[in-house]
Amino acid sequence: MRAWSRRRAAGPRWAARWPRAARSGRAALVTASVAALAVVPSAALATPGSGVTGTILAQGTSDGTVKVRTKGRTDVVVRTITVAPGGSTGWHYHRGQLIAVVQSGTLTRTLDDCSVEETPAGKSFVEPSGARHRHIGRNLGTEPVVLYVTYLLPAGSALSEDAEPPGCAHA
Repeated sequence: MRAWSRRRAAGPRWAARWPRAARSGRAALVTASVAALAVVPSAALATPGSGVTGTILAQGTSDGTVKVRTKGRTDVVVRTITVAPGGSTGWHYHRGQLIAVVQSGTLTRTLDDCSVEETPAGKSFVEPSGARHRHIGRNLGTEPVVLYVTYLLPAGSALSEDAEPPGCAHA
């Protein structure tokens, strides 16, 4: 006990050796810890929802980071698209971005630079906006391709705009 009381008595001298910033940092840490403990019990008291149901229409994983940008008023449209075996969308572009999930089948897209991308069921992709991102989607398989697409378009825009194929395209 005596050692403790000496240490306690030496407290102000010991504290004087610590920089003021270190003492205030410890105080901030203690305050934050107490505040966090005060919040934790409230999460346990959250009420469960009732009378609410949800259905996942489609789910897909992107191959990379999904970046979405819009400017001004934006129409958000969710649509299912079915492309029959042997069918195509025709060359087109969008005035805004879209996010697509392939629910079934495999969509084969030829892009403006004539590169080809295949997206099977369970995958997703983002199509950029603008005429320089024209493309065509084809179903080269034997089963219908079903897409769930979310369009993010400037208010009042059409879902797509027809486009001429690029010079490198054969169809």
